[in-house]
Amino acid sequence: MGPEELTTLLWRERELLDLLVFKLDEEHLILQSGKTRWLDHATREVEHVMDRLRAASLERTAVASSVALAWGLADNATLQDLAEGAAGGPWGEILSAHFAALTTQVDQIRSLRDTNLQFLRAGLRSAQETVAGMAPDAGTYNHLGHTRQDAGSRFLDKSV
Repeated sequence: MGPEELTTLLWRERELLDLLVFKLDEEHLILQSGKTRWLDHATREVEHVMDRLRAASLERTAVASSVALAWGLADNATLQDLAEGAAGGPWGEILSAHFAALTTQVDQIRSLRDTNLQFLRAGLRSAQETVAGMAPDAGTYNHLGHTRQDAGSRFLDKSV
């Protein structure tokens, strides 16, 4: 396992991150439109891409560890460490470019995630307020101990 395989895996991971950006954008448009009927589907698709990303990341980590050991680096070397420790050739520049692209994609994903969470929280608050407005007031008790929904606060006038 060499740097060629590592860059192939990095490209695959970048493609999955692009797909995740697309799915989060899709989720955002659904939230923005208020058509929450499709929200469950969009969320499942995001989770599916996340599962694929976890698997790709695990595979990339194993190959990166092998490359790091071959280059005389620690087996837990980061992508930046690999780029700096690349022994001649174009590998340092290629791995640096992958790192920069991955960083940009992750920042974009965080931004979309935060925006979608704000929409979801606002929707939850709105639903909670609606449900709270639907609950009837307890009312007041009458002389038999039953609640009366239509009774408001009353003053007793004993002068009559």
